[in-house]
Amino acid sequence: MDLDTLRKKIDEIDLQVLELLNERVRTAAEIGHVKRLEGSPIYVASREEQVLSKLGKLNKGPLKDEAIRAIYREIMSAAIALEKPMRIAYLGPEATYTHQAANKKFGASIEYIPAPAIPDVFHMVSKGEADHGVIPIENSTEGAVSHSMDMFFESDLKICAQIFMPISHCLISQSPVEAIERVYSKDQAIGQCRKWLHAHLSNASLHTCDSTTQAVQVAKKDPKAAAIASVLASDLYGVPVVKEGIQDRSDNTTRFLVIAKESSGYVEGVAFKSSFLLSIDDSVGALERALHVFSSRNLNLSKIESRPNGKTAWEYSFFVDVIGHYEQDTIAEAIEELRGFCPFVKWLGSYPNVK
Repeated sequence: MDLDTLRKKIDEIDLQVLELLNERVRTAAEIGHVKRLEGSPIYVASREEQVLSKLGKLNKGPLKDEAIRAIYREIMSAAIALEKPMRIAYLGPEATYTHQAANKKFGASIEYIPAPAIPDVFHMVSKGEADHGVIPIENSTEGAVSHSMDMFFESDLKICAQIFMPISHCLISQSPVEAIERVYSKDQAIGQCRKWLHAHLSNASLHTCDSTTQAVQVAKKDPKAAAIASVLASDLYGVPVVKEGIQDRSDNTTRFLVIAKESSGYVEGVAFKSSFLLSIDDSVGALERALHVFSSRNLNLSKIESRPNGKTAWEYSFFVDVIGHYEQDTIAEAIEELRGFCPFVKWLGSYPNVK
């Protein structure tokens, strides 16, 4: 076929796609109306993943599954915005990695509300000022984000989804490397660039901020300062990138959690992960006994992290991730057994186990 014929074919396909997209959104709006009458949540991460997984199986190419997910993410985002204005709180200001992760999860049609610190994200969701919140929980280089983890001890909010995002850090400053005297960023970001900083800015003092974007705002005012942040933050605040890719590992990735008043319900065909907090007695074999509850049922623990319980010195609780959903019999039985001898067991939520 010649070029004009091919372009005409594209125009005809676009018309069909547009009509079908609007029909899909209208149907989604009807679903949203039913949900509001029933008092059900508009966004359900497990149902979303069920749809995306099914599309991946039906996809025959040439579009890759990743592209299909990205396209449908925006379709779903637009549909949710029509069903009910949805607000997402995130660790701000604008252009933080958490902001980027939230946008990756919920798309461009949702309202995003920056919070000055991680506890503020929890408070905004608890008070109903936001429908969901997005927080960092762990990084592949630097480990757990303690501020996020500790908030689960006191909060009744549940985890309903997770987001994995590759993190590439930039050194952002008005000055060249040799003129930089101070480096600002979030503690996690500084830790992820520790080797590079030692090799290239060993004489510069290091200062922590509540967010990477806040660090860029400091670097904008102080010509002797540099920030560790993203290219997006550099562009948004007009501070030049001095060096890209300064993280110590090329596969540097951060895991983020989506928090809400309700967790994600179980649906068929979706792999789940569940998170718990538990404490054990200070006795020989107590931790082994707790872990045996999971291993005896062939349950896979994908994470176990100890944290001070905040009440008594040198007493710890454990943040545990297990593959499966809380509503499945094997996990429900395991938690019931744990409650028989653990002083404290708290379910934090079950959510699709996707990266």
